[in-house]
Amino acid sequence: MPHATQHADVATAELDSALRGGPFHVALRAAIAARGLPLQRVQHHLSRYGVRVGVTSLSYWQQGARRPQRPESLRAVRALEEILQLPEESLIRLLAEADERPANRRSAARSYRSLIEASGVLERLLAELGAHREGGLHTLGHHERVRIGARRELAERESHHIVRAHRDGVDRFIAVHRGDPGSAPDRMTVHALENCRTGRVRRHQDTGVLAAELLFDTRLRTGDTFLFRYAVEDGTAGVSREYVHGTDSPGGQYALQVCFTAGALPARCHRFAQHSAAAPRGGRQELAFSGRHRSVHLVEPRVRSGYVGIAWDWE
Repeated sequence: MPHATQHADVATAELDSALRGGPFHVALRAAIAARGLPLQRVQHHLSRYGVRVGVTSLSYWQQGARRPQRPESLRAVRALEEILQLPEESLIRLLAEADERPANRRSAARSYRSLIEASGVLERLLAELGAHREGGLHTLGHHERVRIGARRELAERESHHIVRAHRDGVDRFIAVHRGDPGSAPDRMTVHALENCRTGRVRRHQDTGVLAAELLFDTRLRTGDTFLFRYAVEDGTAGVSREYVHGTDSPGGQYALQVCFTAGALPARCHRFAQHSAAAPRGGRQELAFSGRHRSVHLVEPRVRSGYVGIAWDWE
């Protein structure tokens, strides 16, 4: 027994050290070892949380051969913190810092954490609305128009959707808006503009996330297409510097247009993309600014899972 106790104490000390200093894969491996769980049992526990991850993937994660990046994998990391009895955000924090250059580590980790927090909050808001992320609809086309106001704030976002139902009975869409840091969802307003009306609205103050039902007043059958348009009036945060669009599943065409107010024009704008919230940004491309129309845009012919957006620098 003394030998077993000593071994447990060493494992606990190694885990504490790994959680403080990382990296992610070392902390994960130490946590699994400290709990004495084989990977098959870890996989079984994850399935009880509704998360599917293969034993091979878990092995790669704890070896450092791969990192969790996809939305499903990031949900698995949150579940692992509970399964392995770890402090909340302990693995997420280490994952945020992985593979980041020292000069950008703090801002990248903060950006990553905000995306993860918003993702977790969104899951809870959707549950309150009795809805799922995909909602039985496949996106054929999505055009977003973001308006930046005179105070350089995100003033409004308008969305035009073209969708097709892939099951019978779909009669609503859950619109999600993520405000900039410091935004106040309780002061945002949802406007149903075309072929829909506003239903229940849920808000989360700390992360600036708003989720709203848009009711179609008709029940779609499998294969039916539908067009609708809505807007979210924001203007509750400070200076805006980027707009990011994220999706869990591939879709049709996506277009993003960012429009600026006269007297509050950016110095330069660029496109960027991320495979996941944990991945570094890539696909940078300078965007030509239309002085006459005071706008920039990007078009993705076919959306992939991940993030795409436009960022801009102020004078």
